[in-house]
Amino acid sequence: MQKNSVRTVMRGAMILSVAALFAKVLSAVYRVPFQNMVGNTGFYVYQQIYPIYGIGMTFALNGLPVLISKLIAEAKDDNERHQIVHQALLQLEIFSVAVFLALYFGANGIAREMGDTALAPIIMSVAWMFLFMPFLSVARGYYQGQFNMVPTAVSQLVEQVVRVVIILGVAVLATRMHWSPYVMGAMAMSSAAIAAAAASITLWRFFRVLRQPYQGRVDWYTLGKRLLVEGGIICLFSAMMVLLQLVDSFTVKTGLVANGLPDAAAKAQKGIYDRGQPLVQLGLVIATSFSASLLPALAQAYHQHHVQTFVRVSTTLLRVSLTLSAAATTGMVVLMPQINTMLFSNGEGDSVLAVYVLSILLSALITTYNSVLQSLNQFRLTLIGLCCGLLVKAAGNAWAVRTFGIVGASWMTVASLLVILGVIWFGSDRRYRAAVWQNGFGWKLTLICGGMGIGVRLGVLVFYQVLAPGFPRLASALILGIMVPIGAALFLMGANRLNLLTIREWLTLPLGDHLVRLGQRLKKVGK
Repeated sequence: MQKNSVRTVMRGAMILSVAALFAKVLSAVYRVPFQNMVGNTGFYVYQQIYPIYGIGMTFALNGLPVLISKLIAEAKDDNERHQIVHQALLQLEIFSVAVFLALYFGANGIAREMGDTALAPIIMSVAWMFLFMPFLSVARGYYQGQFNMVPTAVSQLVEQVVRVVIILGVAVLATRMHWSPYVMGAMAMSSAAIAAAAASITLWRFFRVLRQPYQGRVDWYTLGKRLLVEGGIICLFSAMMVLLQLVDSFTVKTGLVANGLPDAAAKAQKGIYDRGQPLVQLGLVIATSFSASLLPALAQAYHQHHVQTFVRVSTTLLRVSLTLSAAATTGMVVLMPQINTMLFSNGEGDSVLAVYVLSILLSALITTYNSVLQSLNQFRLTLIGLCCGLLVKAAGNAWAVRTFGIVGASWMTVASLLVILGVIWFGSDRRYRAAVWQNGFGWKLTLICGGMGIGVRLGVLVFYQVLAPGFPRLASALILGIMVPIGAALFLMGANRLNLLTIREWLTLPLGDHLVRLGQRLKKVGK
C-alpha cells in the first residue's frame, strides 16, 4: 500500500474512533437531563425497553459491520464483493423482519413478562428500528471493508444526535403537557426508528452499489453460518452490559413487587437503580477508549508470529486498562453520594449505585482481555464465558431482588461479570496474562486505590462541614470540582512513587508525556 493510501486509512480510522467516542459519551450523558425531567418512574419506563434498542444498535453499529467488513476485505474482486453485499443484505432482511414481527406482535407477552403490560406500545415503537438494521449493517460493513471509515462515522454521529434531540425534546413536551410516563416512553422510543432512517439517508451512495450487476453468488449456507456464528459472537459480546440490563428488565421490578413493594414504588426503585447505567457507560469510555490504538499492533504481532511483542503489547493493554478502570471505579464509589445528588438531584440509592459501578472495573478488564483473545482468533472461550455469566444473572437475579431488595440486582451484575472474567481469564493461555502481575502490580494498584479512596473520603467530610448544607446539589458539585482533581493527583502521585506503570505504558495514554512529567513533579512534592 502506498504512503498516501496508508495515510488515508489511518485518517479514516481516526475519524471513526473519534465519532465512536463522541457517540458513546453522548449516549451516556443525555440520560442525566432526561431523568431530571421525567423523574424516576419515567426513567424506569424508558430503561425497561432500552436494552431492546441497545441490542439492535449493537447489531447495526458494532457487530455485523465488523464481520461484513472482514468479508468484503477478503473478497477477490468487485464481483465477489457485490455477491456478498446482496446475499448478506437478503439474509439480514429475513432475520430483521422476523425480529420485528416477534417484537411487534409479541409486545403484549413481553410486557407481561416484564410485569407491566402498559409497556407494550413502547416495545412496538422500538421494533421499527430493526427494519433498518440490514441496510445500515451492510452499508457500514461495505465501506469499512473498503477502508473508507467516513460514511460509518457520519451515519453514526447523525443517528445519535437525531435520537438524543428527539428524546430530550419529548421529555420537555412530556413535562410541560403532563403526559403519562408511558406516552412519553413510546414517543421517546420512536426516536430509534427515526434516527435509523436519518442514518440510512447519509448512506444513500450505497444504493449505487446495490444497483450494480454481478454474476453468481456466494455459498448461501457458508455466508449464513458466518453471519450467525462469528457475527453473533461479536454482537453478543459487544452487547454484554445491555444483555445484563435486559435480564434486569424482566426480573427487577417483578422481584420488588414479589418482595412486598407496591407497584408504583417498585417502578420508582427500578428507575433509581437505572441511574447506574450511564455512570457505568461513562466509566467504561474512560477505561477502554485508549485500547483501540493498541489493537492493530496486537493483530500485527500475532500474524507475524512475534510472540514476545504480542505478550508485551497485550500486557501493556491490560495493565493500563486495569489502572484506569480501578481509578475510575474507586473514585465513583467514594464520591457516589455527591455524584448521585449532583446529577439526579438527590441521594436515593447511593449504596445500590456504589455496588453497581463496580461493574466498570470488571467490564473494562473483560472487554480489554476479549480484544486480546479476538486477536488470537479465540471466539469460543469468550462465548462460553458470556453464556455462563448470563446464566448466573438470569438464574439468580429474581431471587437476589426478592431476598435483598434492589441492591441484590447490583450484586448479581457484579457476580455475573466475575464469572465471565473468570472463564475467559483462567481458560486462556497463561502466558498472555501472567506478565500483568509482575513487579507487584496487583498489590501496588490496591494500595494506591485504597490511599486515594481514603484521602478523597476524608476531604469530602471536611468540605461538607464548610459548605452550606442548605444547597445539597450545589454543595455536591463544588465538592466534586475540588475532590476529583485532588483524587487524580493522589492516584498519580502514588502510581509514580510505587512505579506502578513503566514509562512506555504511561506513554500509551493520551497526553502520556505530560502525565509522566506531572507525576515526577508530584513525586518530588511528596518527599
